[in-house]
Amino acid sequence: MCSLLCVEAGMVSGHTQVVDSALVKANASMDSLELKVPRETLEAHLGRVRAISRADRKAAVNKASLEQQTITASSDELLEIKARNRNWSLKQDLRPGARNKNSKYTSNKTHYSPVDPDARIAVKPGKARRLCYLAQLSVDSAHHTITHAQADFADRKDNQCLPRLLEGLTHRLRQVNLGCSSLLADAGYSSGENYALLEGRGIRAFIPPHGTYKGGPEGFTYDREEDCWLCPQGKKATFRKVKVEPKNNIRKKVYLTTRKDCRGCPLREGCIGKGHERKVEITYYREEYERVIARLESRYGRRMKGMLLAAAAYNLKKLLRFTPKRRQSAVMALPGPSAAASLGFFGLEDRGEIKKRTEASKEALLYSRVVQQLPMLCTVVFLLLVIYFPITVSCKFY
Repeated sequence: MCSLLCVEAGMVSGHTQVVDSALVKANASMDSLELKVPRETLEAHLGRVRAISRADRKAAVNKASLEQQTITASSDELLEIKARNRNWSLKQDLRPGARNKNSKYTSNKTHYSPVDPDARIAVKPGKARRLCYLAQLSVDSAHHTITHAQADFADRKDNQCLPRLLEGLTHRLRQVNLGCSSLLADAGYSSGENYALLEGRGIRAFIPPHGTYKGGPEGFTYDREEDCWLCPQGKKATFRKVKVEPKNNIRKKVYLTTRKDCRGCPLREGCIGKGHERKVEITYYREEYERVIARLESRYGRRMKGMLLAAAAYNLKKLLRFTPKRRQSAVMALPGPSAAASLGFFGLEDRGEIKKRTEASKEALLYSRVVQQLPMLCTVVFLLLVIYFPITVSCKFY
């Protein structure tokens, strides 16, 4: 009902949506975590663990499903977690007790919460691990109205949440005879699958590729007509098959040269080492990636990126104007003896002087906060100028 009123008031245009996520703390303690075990030893393990656990860790009712209580991680994933636990206790975590033999690196692959099965262990740089949910939001760019919100598990990546978010968003917009033609998001939502999905829906994606994306091997050039890669010596790495990685279901195209082409090559040692041919693996959605990159580098794409920078500047402005509701103490030197001071002792001090001192202390507090945020503010202003100035100049010639 509220959304319909916003649409009727003209607060929703529909065509451009901005997507982002935020962690929401769950009402569950990390102390409630239980260890996942193989299914055949589940009951025996729970009985043994609960007998020796602290009272605050024992859950009166285990709300988790049998599937969630049993471990499903592969042996390779468990070895990776074990190595990460060792590295965490020795190097990454400097808190007291981190090197204690009982300290543990908790993971969603090895632990679960019996009191809140929907909560997941969430990790953010510089913050302690905690049980959370993941809130996904889409906002209409016309008047910053929220058009869709959904809850998801906190151990999921943003790019994994986008397909379901898009389903809910398009359904809501369709109910009010609106449609989305452009979608903005940060690099966390980028993936070839998402680019292909948005293209299939007729939606232009303004989502920068993740920093790990590489358009191709260094020194190689792509031949679109023959669907092959040419090495610096002019030899072809031809398409052989589509490979699907079982761990994360990522599709890649595999290209190979021939042993004959690589035999006697002067670049062989630095290119393939002791191998027989050069293997090139490229994302299956390379063309979708390249179209998104070209769109972002266009004049219109830079405008859309400028919108994200403007949102950052807007949040920074709110931060500078925000006064936290907490007690603040200050030390102020007392004035020397005077007639005004004598009157002030009896509660007769000039109100104008009190007001001046109060305003001076507020200005000093605001000044200190501006100085603290000045580097960030300068960066945002610089980026806005870099993006908008060339656009403004070029528009004058049309």
